[in-house]
Amino acid sequence: MGDADVIVVGAGPGGATAAAYLAQRGLSVTLLEKAQFPREKVCGDGLTPRAVRQLLRLGVDTSTWKRNLGLRVYGGRVRPFELPWPELAEFPSFGLTRKRADLDQALAAKAVAAGAEFIQQAQVTAPILAADRIVGVRTADGREFRAPITVAADGNSSRLATAMGLKVRANRPMGVAVRAYFHSPRAADDYMESWLEMRDDKQNLLPGYGWIFAMSEGVCNVGLGMLNSSKAFGKTNYRQLLRSWLSSTPPEWGFAKDNQIGEIGSAALPMSFNRQPAYSRGLLLVGDAGGMVSPFNGEGIGYAMEAGEFAADAIVDAHARGVGTQAAERALCGYAGRLKSEWGGYFRLGQVFVALIGHPQVMRICTRYGLPRPVLMRFTMKLLSHLFDTRSGDWMDKLLTALTNLAPAA
Repeated sequence: MGDADVIVVGAGPGGATAAAYLAQRGLSVTLLEKAQFPREKVCGDGLTPRAVRQLLRLGVDTSTWKRNLGLRVYGGRVRPFELPWPELAEFPSFGLTRKRADLDQALAAKAVAAGAEFIQQAQVTAPILAADRIVGVRTADGREFRAPITVAADGNSSRLATAMGLKVRANRPMGVAVRAYFHSPRAADDYMESWLEMRDDKQNLLPGYGWIFAMSEGVCNVGLGMLNSSKAFGKTNYRQLLRSWLSSTPPEWGFAKDNQIGEIGSAALPMSFNRQPAYSRGLLLVGDAGGMVSPFNGEGIGYAMEAGEFAADAIVDAHARGVGTQAAERALCGYAGRLKSEWGGYFRLGQVFVALIGHPQVMRICTRYGLPRPVLMRFTMKLLSHLFDTRSGDWMDKLLTALTNLAPAA
């Protein structure tokens, strides 16, 4: 197969974003995807303003996508709290929802339009090494693709990173999420919903947190997540847990079996840089492959896209310095340092948060005594969603920026 400047493995949000930026900046890019588009991905399909910012930076047309105004939080009382997305200089003030099949296809199309070669049904199984450095990849059907730099954006299990000896760290948070689609009148809602206290039809408190995200065309994405700090993690039938919670919701919402579209799907949520280093011997990790999911809220799309752009910056710099030189290697190593600088402190705070909410009594105290206080809840909203101005803003933004700067990097 013909050589390229860069191989990108995986055409999810991180991989497609990296490929698009690399191609826009004049490098030859081969983007490999094991599936055939469009393909379904298990995801909450919610895009916070952090992810929206990346879509706008890349020039994706979102004018027809479903918008939302903020987050509605259930917990601590019957009546929910409505929290509009904050007005900030660094982020838009709206969120979006879009099925991953559509989102990923739109991002891959951006990469192709910029000049990337997009090859589908190409399942990468192994790296090609020279002097212990990756110089290409091999697919399940025996094809070989070669380039001096490779981006692994191939998901949580990341065969490529594993084959390169980059193992998952057991001391980092891990989550699991399940979701289903339903025809529902709740699809007209303009707020994303988060349920911090879920109960079954007998009012028993359930582990984990739930969500209801309004999509387009009368459909809602409904799901729940659980963190490995919960004693119930790994011992729970998550699909049954979702059904138990939905059985307690009002019948008029329509979250019944008759209105369900397809089956309940599940996915792992690798958090807080659980696979490191993010750069090693010609390989850059992006998105779930590097554990780039927020331990605060389970968001991964925005971080994957940001990492895709950071990776492209480092690779373009390396090519300008001369691939194979020490100067180029320093540029590539700078990618891992940039990730730590941007999110390391925030992810470390998230690890403390995960440990605390693993105790149900702590969660009950927080929802009962914390949520009813508007100022505290606005502060918490900015913290949990990672939406605060780092260069200006109000006292909340300044305090959160200081906290993340003081925390040791994850």
